[in-house]
Amino acid sequence: MLKGLGGLGDMAKMMKAAQEMQTRMSDLQEQLHSMTVTGESGAGLVKATATAKGELTALDIDPSIFNADEKEVVEDLILAAIKDAQMKASDRSQEEMRKLTEAMGLPADMNLPV
Repeated sequence: MLKGLGGLGDMAKMMKAAQEMQTRMSDLQEQLHSMTVTGESGAGLVKATATAKGELTALDIDPSIFNADEKEVVEDLILAAIKDAQMKASDRSQEEMRKLTEAMGLPADMNLPV
């Protein structure tokens, strides 16, 4: 196509690859909103569900932990479950980004915005 134009053929290839990367990144951003992870605390007594983008979507609390004398324990379990879900969301997001960069032939440790 641009064979006789020297380096312009390579530039066209790079531009096409950049456009493909942008499309894949956009698709991944959308997918991260629908991927979910669940964080737990208290051996599963409190579960927090979040999207891979870190948005908390659900909280499940076993009724057995509701005791007025243990209010602080319950609050700690809730916070721990939310933090666990957020950490798992971050890990999932990074893992999906790593898969994308490898599929594009880029270094796995390349830090692209998620």
